[in-house]
Amino acid sequence: MSNSTNTSMEVEVSSEQKQAETRRILLEDLTRSIKFLQRGIAAAETHYVYRALRSAFALRKRLQPDVVAELVVAYSSSANSQSVQSCLKSVLEYLQQSPAENTAAGVCEPEVCLFLGLLAMLYLLDNTHLERGVELSNVLISVISTAQRRTLDPISSRVFFYFSRFFEVADRLSDARPALLSALQAATLAGMKETKAMLLTLLLRNYLHYKLYDQAERLTAKSSFPADAPNNLLARYLYYLGYIEAIQLNYSQAQTHLLEATRKAPSNAATAGFQQTVHKIYVIVELLMGNIPERSLFRVPTLKKPLLPYLELAQAVRVGDLNKFQDVVSKYQDRFLKDSVLILIQRLRHNVIKAGIRSISTAYSRISLRDICLKLHLDSEEDAEYIVAKAIRDGVIDATIDHEKGFVQSADVHNVYETSDPQYAFDKRITFCLGMYNDSVKSMRYPGSDHRKELASAIEAIKRERELAQELENDDYDGDSDEDAMDEDL
Repeated sequence: MSNSTNTSMEVEVSSEQKQAETRRILLEDLTRSIKFLQRGIAAAETHYVYRALRSAFALRKRLQPDVVAELVVAYSSSANSQSVQSCLKSVLEYLQQSPAENTAAGVCEPEVCLFLGLLAMLYLLDNTHLERGVELSNVLISVISTAQRRTLDPISSRVFFYFSRFFEVADRLSDARPALLSALQAATLAGMKETKAMLLTLLLRNYLHYKLYDQAERLTAKSSFPADAPNNLLARYLYYLGYIEAIQLNYSQAQTHLLEATRKAPSNAATAGFQQTVHKIYVIVELLMGNIPERSLFRVPTLKKPLLPYLELAQAVRVGDLNKFQDVVSKYQDRFLKDSVLILIQRLRHNVIKAGIRSISTAYSRISLRDICLKLHLDSEEDAEYIVAKAIRDGVIDATIDHEKGFVQSADVHNVYETSDPQYAFDKRITFCLGMYNDSVKSMRYPGSDHRKELASAIEAIKRERELAQELENDDYDGDSDEDAMDEDL
């Protein structure tokens, strides 16, 4: 009996020690991140700030409110500015921890205050304390508006991201729009490029969530996306831009933006969801342009299952079977509604009919309108005649209609190299290569201008040496002349 009691006591003690050790390790890791942050503030270098943020997000699952509160208390002091001190008190309040001040603490920088607030936001979001998270986000945004500098840019962009995320999870995304618009104006004037890029993507997501396509299009037309924004923000912005262009019937531009979005996004397990979402829109845009996506796209392991409905859709469009197309749409209608692509898929009906007419024109040199009506499952011969006439006018097929006898006569097949199609294909490839070259040049890092000062000082030193050598030569020449004159006197 006593042995079992001793064993249980040992297990209980070891469990408490394990919790204490976990807490100590978490505190040390967060303290190390804050030291990186302070080093970045002192050197005015953002890569230290990025390193602190990466390490903090890696600790997200291990966050404990009492540990974050201990760090907040360590930086709470009467020497802080009013906005920073009120922000630290708010962090303690929304974490439901008792407020306190550390008389030995120094001045807390706004970056450290926002970093601690960001940790509290992550904890509140993971534990679904949405109302407290929204209120804390408003407090952090007020700190951002009072202190706008270069090292604050990476942290403020993430604060705005989680600010919008709280509203989205609470199904109140429209309430965040005024704050995001005013913050976009402030970030543009302050030159905070990453924050501006984040706010643009958040506003586009906000507009598209409520299907405000015209407002989203006006926002992209009147604003410029920062050229040196991070790739993850650029990929999201290109995706939203491609979706807007697809809704606005600009399929060629939509295809370009979506293709760039898939190339800018990293190809790993963490971005599989983004790749799936982009490729769903991309497949539909390809079908709307009259192209059939390659089969290899649907065989990618991360895309195979999510793109299965879109594969069946592409097969129906390829063969021009209107009945099969309608069956696929009715079968996966809920999936298409969830993906917000049903409005684009409904436009594919005309493409299905065009594909059917193209295959009929290739297979038959002469066919009656009645047979076309039966093959395409149309309502009447008048509808078939109208659709064939429109296909001829759009250049889908090269044929003529005999209205009196009621048949369609296909023209002879021409050599494709006698047309402009090869020229268009080469132009598309050259444009893509030039665009990739320009992007590569822009993404390269060039040395700063400090070496020019050293180069200028080196050039000046060379000039001085040359002048000194010239003076020495002149002195030698003058000395020889005096010696010659002395010889003549003698």
